Amino acid sequence: MARRSFRRRFLRDCAAGAAGIAAAAFVERVRAAPPNETIQVGCIGTGGQCRRLMQRLAKIDGVRLAAVCDVWDEHLRLAREIAGPQAATTKEYREVLDRRDIDAVVIGTPDHWHAPMTIAACQAGKDVYVEKPLTHDLAEGPTVIETVKKSQRIVQVGTQQRSMPQYLKGGELIRGGHLGKVHKVHLTWNRNYHRWKAPQQKIDPGSVDWRRFVGPARQQPFDPFRFRNWRWFWDFGGGMLTDLMVHWIDVAYWYFDLDLPETAAAVGDHFMFRNVWETPDTMHAVLRYPKQQLLVHFEGTFVNARQDAMVEFLGGDATLYLDRGRYEVIPERGSKTPASELVLGKGEKGQSYYQEVDGPKLHLQNWVDCLRSRATPNAPVEAAVRSAAAAHWANKAYRAGAVVRPEK
Repeated sequence: MARRSFRRRFLRDCAAGAAGIAAAAFVERVRAAPPNETIQVGCIGTGGQCRRLMQRLAKIDGVRLAAVCDVWDEHLRLAREIAGPQAATTKEYREVLDRRDIDAVVIGTPDHWHAPMTIAACQAGKDVYVEKPLTHDLAEGPTVIETVKKSQRIVQVGTQQRSMPQYLKGGELIRGGHLGKVHKVHLTWNRNYHRWKAPQQKIDPGSVDWRRFVGPARQQPFDPFRFRNWRWFWDFGGGMLTDLMVHWIDVAYWYFDLDLPETAAAVGDHFMFRNVWETPDTMHAVLRYPKQQLLVHFEGTFVNARQDAMVEFLGGDATLYLDRGRYEVIPERGSKTPASELVLGKGEKGQSYYQEVDGPKLHLQNWVDCLRSRATPNAPVEAAVRSAAAAHWANKAYRAGAVVRPEK
């Protein structure tokens, strides 16, 4: 209860306005970047995912990595190697937001910082690329949507499937009726980890600003394992549902214009990671959308990599299979729908990543284009709040051990 009250106060203070940001400066920044002007980007939370984004941004014309921010000295060092020695470095994210030479920020922090930092960045007049899930708590959604709307900032959320060609084509096929009526969506994300015991993390506590890392979460002693594996602890992440399922459920939300499910159910267990992770290593979740006559089923595990990462839309006439390297239309027996496919990457079906298909680069390019045109990006905050909420409600069902009915 104390953590929830703290987060609500934190969001309320964010919504009231960021201290030290003058109104005149805010209005001045609400503009499009001229086509020939270099966009100055600050990167906040420069762990592995953010650094991979930085490497892609560095190759996009008209973008300069001007500042890097992280609570750990090692991440700052690695990020500066990518950004260059001229980039400013800091452990305090507001120092990046206060810089008048920064046009936009990339936020790659743990989940519990995504919404607060996005809100603060928008209030500071910065455009934002933020990793998914956009929210860590259901209460954050309305505030972040309203802040982005009022600030007129461009915010792209990192569900990169929305910028990948096979997913764009998949939406056309479904909306065109090529599958017949779809009543079931099947999502999987399976991995095989061999880290069944918490390894010793050799991190000098003096190199980490732990209090800044914890931020709006429940205060707690420094824990190097939680610091490096935050996704699997409720204070900082939401386990496989917010880390992995949210990618695929976002595609279903995009194709069918879904909102909250009528009911959500989930089961899970710790088969290999008991007393190591707080979140389960194996889960099933089912979300029911009676208005669209649709059931969405997610299954995931960290003890077997069969059917690694994919989404299937099961229609009366055909099934649409999608992963990060292809789509396939598989007709039902006796169906007049022709089989078709688009294969973009080499390797086995279901791979999480394909070297030849760089979804994050396409997604970043869409963001940069929108920074100049002020058009709505492919993954706007309204959509990201809805898809994250689906994962949050499934987590609530798991933790309650009961079917839940989301509050409208």
